[in-house]
Amino acid sequence: MTSPASTAGSAARSALAIDAGQTGIKVRLDDADGSQRDFEFTGIRTDRPLIPQLAGVVVAVAEETGSDVDVVSFGVSGLTPEQTRPEELLSALKPFRVREVRLTHDSIGAYLGALGASRGAVVASGTGVVTLGVGVTAVARVDGWGYLIGDAGSGYSIGRAALDAVMRAYDGRGAETALTAVVQREFPELEEAYIDLQSDDGRVRRIAAYAAVVGELAATDAVAAGIMTAAGHDLALSALTALRRVGEDANRTASVRGIGGVFRSAELAGAFAASVREVLPDADIQTGSAHPLDGVALLPSVSLDGPFGAHIAVAGGR
Repeated sequence: MTSPASTAGSAARSALAIDAGQTGIKVRLDDADGSQRDFEFTGIRTDRPLIPQLAGVVVAVAEETGSDVDVVSFGVSGLTPEQTRPEELLSALKPFRVREVRLTHDSIGAYLGALGASRGAVVASGTGVVTLGVGVTAVARVDGWGYLIGDAGSGYSIGRAALDAVMRAYDGRGAETALTAVVQREFPELEEAYIDLQSDDGRVRRIAAYAAVVGELAATDAVAAGIMTAAGHDLALSALTALRRVGEDANRTASVRGIGGVFRSAELAGAFAASVREVLPDADIQTGSAHPLDGVALLPSVSLDGPFGAHIAVAGGR
């Protein structure tokens, strides 16, 4: 492929979009010739420096494809201000003729993938959860504070609630539930479950995996249904809070999106929509799948003069 750096005056730009989460990293290469290729990598490690991991993904794609990449966009889970160093990334990628880097929190990518640059609120809930509200001039992030002190309504919180319900039933402190038989398939001796989980470095994803079965059982098991309904209410509260913080709470037809795996549950999705409509009866509410990678791919075209500008770190450029 001809390097974009050697084709001055050409409008075509090759672009690499990277949606970097702890569960996995999804990558899309849009070549200047119009072709598109997708790649997947293992998730980022929070116990290791972030910038070398992100640069390593770009290097791996460039070496595999032989492509020069003009602009690289990153949506990164758990990105902190201290880690937001686009200049360092650009410097590391200069040998591959990268001319621009855009770096943002994954909540921005999720939002753009669901609503583009329109105003509203997007709740993205998988293993963790983060909500973003966007108004005329403001952007507000709600939750996304991790499994220890936040992430209400996330897959982890649902899985944690399921395990809690099972142990309450086991002790006689709570109602019987079909979740017990499911958990016993992994932990035949329930009294040993907490020891196994506490010693497992992958316990967050392991616990979050129970969210799917809670959703499946919610139609027939009252305990599972209660867990999913409570999660739906929590996620709706985050959406409404985000709208209020950006001045969109008076917009009766505000756009609200719920994306991510937990919204596959009819009980959760129904509770989410019902809770939002209690406050905004005419809101435009949609739940289901969306693709944050699509949003990350939009970053190069997002105006830095609008509400997103303060939340997208840029290095280089034309």
